[in-house]
Amino acid sequence: MVEPDARWALVVPVKRLSGAKSRLARLAGPHRADLALAIAADTVLAAARSARVAAVLVVTDDPRAAGALGGMGAGVIGGEPGTGLNPALLHGAAEAARRHPGLGVCALSADLPALRPAELDLVLAAAAGHATSFLADAPGIGTTLYAASPGAAFAPAFEGASRRRHADGGAAELAGAGVPSVRRDVDTPGDLREAVALGVGPHTAELLPRLGPAKV
Repeated sequence: MVEPDARWALVVPVKRLSGAKSRLARLAGPHRADLALAIAADTVLAAARSARVAAVLVVTDDPRAAGALGGMGAGVIGGEPGTGLNPALLHGAAEAARRHPGLGVCALSADLPALRPAELDLVLAAAAGHATSFLADAPGIGTTLYAASPGAAFAPAFEGASRRRHADGGAAELAGAGVPSVRRDVDTPGDLREAVALGVGPHTAELLPRLGPAKV
């Protein structure tokens, strides 16, 4: 168990923009890569403003994403293994431990355009009471956040039905009440509409009019 005022190194994986957000292709059209970057930028912006976050590290081999997110103050970790999300997170966590020894390491989805720093603070405060923990996504099937306190093994099991896999792996499930912005990841047009209803960050909000008023 870590200290109640523990701070964290956040690892945010960002895939190549050309292949991102495939389920938003029809809605976003030629702006799909722009939308993927805007969503990631709002996630990083809010995460960096969380009082419990000491560092945000983005794992990406996309030059445009690296430049934009690095320009916002995030540390950029290249050399992604290219074998899936969880290997990328393990790669990022190892670098986070090297750069920021003594901090807990937290994997955070890059798909949270409505993320609120205060809500993320609540989740991370709860995570400080466990060796490993996770937060389920809004549908209750996947995971948007997985945290490992200092000294605990970092073993992410994202993708698909990851809520069950994280629980089966011994991680504590964190309460989702009162933190909708940390649970509302965006993969589909319906997800995006729900995020807009919560209130998206400035990068996503600026892009929405280019998608057309009838689409979101």
